[in-house]
Amino acid sequence: MQPLLSVQNLTLTFAGKETPALSSVSFDIFPGEVLGIAGESGSGKSLSSMAIMGILPRNAIVSNESKIIFHSSSGVIDLLASTEAVKQKIRGKEAGMIFQEPMTSLNPVIQCGKQVAEVLEIHQSLSKTESREKVIELFEKVKLPRPGELFKAWPHQLSGGQKQRVMIAMAIACKPSLLIADEPTTALDVTVQSAVISLLDELRKEMNMSVLFISHDLGLMAGFADRVNILYKGKLIESGSSVQVFKAPSQPYTRGLLASLPRGNRPKKLPTVSDFIPGPPSPDLLQNENPTTRLQRLNTIFQAPEIIEIKNITVAYGKNKHLFKAIDDVSFNIHEGESLGLVGESGSGKSTIGRAILGLTELKAGEILLRGSSLGQQWKSNSRNLRRKMQMVFQDPYSSLNPGMKIGDALLEPMIVHGLSGNAADRKEKAFYLLKKTGLPEDAFHKYPHEFSGGQRQRIVIARALALEPEFIILDESVSALDVSVQAQILNLLKDIRDEFKLTCLFISHDLSVI
Repeated sequence: MQPLLSVQNLTLTFAGKETPALSSVSFDIFPGEVLGIAGESGSGKSLSSMAIMGILPRNAIVSNESKIIFHSSSGVIDLLASTEAVKQKIRGKEAGMIFQEPMTSLNPVIQCGKQVAEVLEIHQSLSKTESREKVIELFEKVKLPRPGELFKAWPHQLSGGQKQRVMIAMAIACKPSLLIADEPTTALDVTVQSAVISLLDELRKEMNMSVLFISHDLGLMAGFADRVNILYKGKLIESGSSVQVFKAPSQPYTRGLLASLPRGNRPKKLPTVSDFIPGPPSPDLLQNENPTTRLQRLNTIFQAPEIIEIKNITVAYGKNKHLFKAIDDVSFNIHEGESLGLVGESGSGKSTIGRAILGLTELKAGEILLRGSSLGQQWKSNSRNLRRKMQMVFQDPYSSLNPGMKIGDALLEPMIVHGLSGNAADRKEKAFYLLKKTGLPEDAFHKYPHEFSGGQRQRIVIARALALEPEFIILDESVSALDVSVQAQILNLLKDIRDEFKLTCLFISHDLSVI
């Protein structure tokens, strides 16, 4: 069978860098096939898709030997050698793309329906009335509730899963022959993930569409992809059927990726890719946590005082008939030194509880106590001191950091505001210590957020939270958008930090294996 898309010797370097970001990567995608690309953050997965779509950064330099051959309806095209006008005709019409972060991929000041209608008006020359009807049909196809209402909805009014469905509707609007799905289920809870993958599979069969599926979720990829490519440091190191790659991986790197997945039997330390390269890890690395030691730790925790008491809290929005209860009569306690997992689907109220504890959301009923005293009263009378003692690591590390502020300044600022860590030299020394503790290089101090991968940004926001030496920290989906190896590193880091700094944690996640 003739491939729909053929990537040949794709080599890509960034201006000023010697090491290629992609090195002689070659693969084919056949009609109706799902090809998975897996690998760690920074391995070149998204760069490959950006090269196909012709949306590479300006400082990217592609070698002259590289080719991306696409069999379009108008003939065979080398996408790398094509003019921008030719690429514009392909993008959106014959090749659609679902981007990694629907929260930032949708324009916040344009209604959802109009953003999808724009694609139809450009590529199919439809009138506004015709495009509106077509968009509502698409919203029905991607199983969005109340499609007529959601046409007029703003992105902030939709849940993460609904925003992702809007992105899918936009990507398939013109019935493309190729759909690139770049981490389409990142940060979605397991039930929504399953629904999104089922939807993509249904659309693929209905439209005979090829799918390039980029994901760090190896479980999802094993169930969805026909073939899998494994990228490591910009090189394609393993390729084969999903059964072959996941059941009998030939490369140590692939074995390391699979071993990084959290297991229900709770290992002492999660293995990471580096433990498998160059050779197999020592057997004690894979040992499980001693049940007796764990029981002793639990007994110690439950004898400790309760740091947080949540008593029958209700958080509601709206009034009278339109009252919506985001949290309804919830109670639980957190002991000093404990890590409490909070689990639930998207929209179940997990993050709302976290924000209520931090005084960012008003309670309709009930109360929250900190060491036996009303936390609400303390926020009113002593908020400055509480802000130092109680910190939160938010779900999206990129939007949690100021894009115009260097990482060093982001770490120093909270220390300066709260008058911590002595003089300027001491504060700088502590910032470097936190970077080292969270596994970041010293030169990160002088860089900006956009210069880091997702996993590195997550480490930065954890380091920033620790800068104020908090007693209690809320981690809201802090590993949901990370690949499995980086996720394992962050989970190991969080366990070490919890024990070293004697932290109490509320760990919010939709991932039961991580919990």
